[in-house]
Amino acid sequence: MLNLILFGPPGSGKGTQAIKIAEAYDLIHISTGDLFRYEMGNNTPLGLKAKEFISQGALVPDEITIGMLANKLDHHLDANGFILDGFPRTIPQAEALDELFASRGWSIDLLLALEVSEDEIVSRILKRGETSGRSDDQDESIIRNRIREYEAKTAPLFAFYQEKGKASTLNGIGSIEVIFGGLCDLIEQHQS
Repeated sequence: MLNLILFGPPGSGKGTQAIKIAEAYDLIHISTGDLFRYEMGNNTPLGLKAKEFISQGALVPDEITIGMLANKLDHHLDANGFILDGFPRTIPQAEALDELFASRGWSIDLLLALEVSEDEIVSRILKRGETSGRSDDQDESIIRNRIREYEAKTAPLFAFYQEKGKASTLNGIGSIEVIFGGLCDLIEQHQS
């Protein structure tokens, strides 16, 4: 089993790369963004709560995110592995993820971090906002707030996994194929 976390600020290309990695390694791609959109689109209790936070550019509280993730994992207990995109975002979430995986006899193998400058991120998200229909992709102040939230709460996760020998970084600027190749190289190095 191969369990990966794809890590980076909003707009760093995590979603695009996670799909490619999931296909290449036969993993289940779990995007918390997709989980949130599903729950919000169906107006579930968890979705309605998540919507309040996302509309303000804030991170969704742990108990909401973990509840959604546990439900998703339980639908794929026989998977070859998972690639998590957008989770965990805080140290407590990482600890909860470790517990959630351990309760199923699994563990996280590697966190792959994409590094992208703030101006590039803002440009990418505003462009995505032209077609995504997401209000939080169309307002530069909300985008910059999301980046500040990421830097304050999420960036320390790299050190958390690095201390366990489970973290690698890659420059997230370049063609999709070049970045994908670099990520695959990191996965192969970790597996050998």
